[in-house]
Amino acid sequence: MTTQPLFIQSALRTIDLEQQAINDLKSSLDENFDKACHFMLQAKGRIVVTGMGKSGHIGNKIAATLASTGSPAFFVHPGEASHGDLGMITKDDVVLALSNSGNTAEIVTIVPLIKRMGAPLITITGNPQSPLSQASDANLNVSIDKEACPLNLAPTSSTTAALVMGDALAIALLEEKGFTADDFAFSHPGGTLGRRLLLKVSDAMVYGDEIPRVSTNTTLSKALVEISEKRLGMTTVVDEQQKVVGVFTDGDLRRSLDSEIDIHRATIGELMNPGCQTVSPDMLAASALKIMEDNQITSVVVVDQDDNLAGVVHLHALLRAGLV
Repeated sequence: MTTQPLFIQSALRTIDLEQQAINDLKSSLDENFDKACHFMLQAKGRIVVTGMGKSGHIGNKIAATLASTGSPAFFVHPGEASHGDLGMITKDDVVLALSNSGNTAEIVTIVPLIKRMGAPLITITGNPQSPLSQASDANLNVSIDKEACPLNLAPTSSTTAALVMGDALAIALLEEKGFTADDFAFSHPGGTLGRRLLLKVSDAMVYGDEIPRVSTNTTLSKALVEISEKRLGMTTVVDEQQKVVGVFTDGDLRRSLDSEIDIHRATIGELMNPGCQTVSPDMLAASALKIMEDNQITSVVVVDQDDNLAGVVHLHALLRAGLV
């Protein structure tokens, strides 16, 4: 039997201990979690998260997660709160304080002031009997049996448990508010998800004089000039009413030349692909991309609600927009 390297043994032990800390959270959930959610939902202001040291780092992440999932929140350093930043908190806010010991001096110092202004205090602590826990309006117990640190000193399992509890709060609020993927995208316009959910075909298509277009009676030679000038590797084919009747692509050109046709006499109407794929300007660009992938094409024609030619969206435009 092969013995695992010591580093992997250590990693597995850490994962097991932190996983156990997460599993133990299930049994600690009680009416306090429900109360905490109600306080946050009913708040007229924002959720103010605070914590010192490693708890502060976890608090920063929880505040960011809350804010990005529809629950406005921000982080306040408890040490700075005692020197002016307490003015950032109002009676309409809810304070979420993290402290594994429940005795963090910087937080305990500002608790009376928070209580005096009337802002609800929610705590995430590892000791439900601590001063901070007892002073709270809702205490979420994240106590653990053992840190993953072999010295049982470095915050590891405890910070993991606190982070998961914060995620549980954020997701519970998200679900209650009916927060959608579109809502999430508006909070992340610079991310890939935001681009996929916000970018529409109209944002990426060419339109007006930039659209490659020819009529059905245009000769192949003239159509090639249009394809070359517009640089999309294709041209739309329209009738007299500007309705799209087909497309002609680089691939169609190769097939036509293999047939040894006269490029000065043959018309696009004879060579085009009728019944091309079309999309609307309001369609998500991601949906247009899916159509391109499914049909193994590099561009798709855009038509308006009256089926008039409105534009063309090319794969390269979606690449430049960061959609792919």
